[in-house]
Amino acid sequence: ALRPLLFALDPERAHGLSLKSLNVLARLGIASLAATSAPRVPVRVMGLDFPNPVGLAAGLDKDGKHIDGLGALGFGFLEIGAVTPRPQPGNPPPRLFRLPEAEALINRLGFNNDGVDALTENIRRSRYRGILGINVGKNFDTPNERAADDYLACLRKVYPHASFVTANVSSPNTTDLRALQGPDNFDHLIAALATERDALAKRYGNRVPLAVKIAPDMND
Repeated sequence: ALRPLLFALDPERAHGLSLKSLNVLARLGIASLAATSAPRVPVRVMGLDFPNPVGLAAGLDKDGKHIDGLGALGFGFLEIGAVTPRPQPGNPPPRLFRLPEAEALINRLGFNNDGVDALTENIRRSRYRGILGINVGKNFDTPNERAADDYLACLRKVYPHASFVTANVSSPNTTDLRALQGPDNFDHLIAALATERDALAKRYGNRVPLAVKIAPDMND
C-alpha cells in the first residue's frame, strides 16, 4: 500500500523517509513486526558466529543512524558505512535512479556521509548488540598516494565498536578509488591496515577481522 506513495517521491527522499519511519517503529518497540521470522542458520566466518548468513550490506545506513531499526529486522549482521575521516556531500543530485522493470536502483551517491566521528557517536547511542561491520573508505579529495592515512584514521576510530571492518576500495562513484585495487597500491594498503589492526588488537585485547570490498568484475 505504501509503494505508490513512496514511488511518487524522489528516490533519495523515499529512501530517507523509509529509514526514518523504521527508526520510529524501533523506538516504539514494534519494528520487528515489519520483519518475517528469521531462521536460525548459524554460520561461523572470520571467527564470528553469525545467527544466519543473510546480512545487510554497507550503503543503506551510511552513518549508523538506523542501527536499531534495521537490527530488528532479523539480519544475521549489519554493515554500516561507507564512512570517511571527514564529512563529505557525495555527488550532486539526482544520484539515485529507479529501474521499475528490473525492480532495481542505480546508485551514484558517491560516499556521502557525516564523517567517522558522527558514525561512532551514533553507534554509542544504539542498543543493537548483534554483529556489526563497519565499512571504511577515503575522502574524495585525498590523493591515492595518501589513501592509507584515511583508512587507518577510520580503522583507529571504529575499532572499539566493530565486529569486523571492511576496507572499501571498489566504489565506482569515487574518482580513481578503484586504482587502489592495483597490485602495488593494494598490497601497501592491506599491509598497513593489518599492521595497525595488530597494534589495536594488543591495545583493546580483541582481534577484529578485516575484510576488503573489491569490484565484482575483477578477474585477476
